[in-house]
Amino acid sequence: MVNYRKILELHFEKVSQRTISSSTGHSRNTVSDVIQRAKKLGVENLNDTMNNPWLEAFLSPEKQAVEKGYFPIDWERVHKELQKKNVTLSLLHHEYSTEARNGGKIPYAYRTFCENYVKYAKKYKLTIPIRRKPGEVMEVDWAGTTLKINDRSTGEMLPAYVFIATLPYSQFSYVEAFLDMKSANWVIAHIHALEYFEGVPETMVPDNLKTGVTKAHREDPLLNEAYREMADYYSTVIVPSRVRRPKDKASVEGTVGYISRQIIAPLRNDQCFHLQDLNQKIFEKLEETNTTEFQKRPGSRKKVFEEEEKSYLQPLPQTRYKLAEWKTAKVQLNYHIQVDRMYYSGSI
Repeated sequence: MVNYRKILELHFEKVSQRTISSSTGHSRNTVSDVIQRAKKLGVENLNDTMNNPWLEAFLSPEKQAVEKGYFPIDWERVHKELQKKNVTLSLLHHEYSTEARNGGKIPYAYRTFCENYVKYAKKYKLTIPIRRKPGEVMEVDWAGTTLKINDRSTGEMLPAYVFIATLPYSQFSYVEAFLDMKSANWVIAHIHALEYFEGVPETMVPDNLKTGVTKAHREDPLLNEAYREMADYYSTVIVPSRVRRPKDKASVEGTVGYISRQIIAPLRNDQCFHLQDLNQKIFEKLEETNTTEFQKRPGSRKKVFEEEEKSYLQPLPQTRYKLAEWKTAKVQLNYHIQVDRMYYSGSI
């Protein structure tokens, strides 16, 4: 039996693999395999509950299945397949059972299959159930914290409002600062985010803020017309989060806090005289944030996006959406309407 705990204890004490092999009596390949599995699963230290049986079940779950006579399950593959559209645990269990029987092996029952998957996901600190599929949603919001721009002519410090868009599946994000939160900048920010992602998600989930939603309603919110028209142009759907339901856009809510710590806070004392200068610094920080390795799972936001999510986004139109401004004008007695001090007439 492999002494998982002894191998890892010596490894965490910086003992070489050659010495560990000699000390435990295991081959160097076995030692290397245990260390790599622990590294992949984020085991960086040991506590009293991590005895040898626990470590064996955690690091080598497939061995237990073989020992019990069952066909082993590749849980990493199951988890990745489950993230694809229309794929369910029921379907994956059916495929697993078919493969097992074709190989003359015994498959786990569906209930046991589901229970073991939940245990696997909890050990990996994964989310159960998976609420988002790749390319399904883009969550958007304004950050609560602002940055500053120094107006050279007046010396006044102007607030810069930070827009954040996040793809929940990969947590890949886009960030940009604007001088106001009006409807035009709200729409422009979405266009820039879609171009940054190089694709269009199925739906966009904003908060019920006035720049996107003219009238908030629990079941049927009224969208800003320019915002709705932009969504139609990119063949996507806007689904505002419900009032007092922060979990409807939990990813961007969490990302707002993360972006505030990783981007906004470090730039709080930087002196910028132009919005372009500020955004250049934001983009540099954003690239660093998106490429930083995850702490509890392999890869980074950008890597997961490029490898697992980007292909699921719809392609962008050949030309960028041209922003339209919608206004209500009253027809005067001479059958004309006034727009920006210009008069226009039409047939009645």
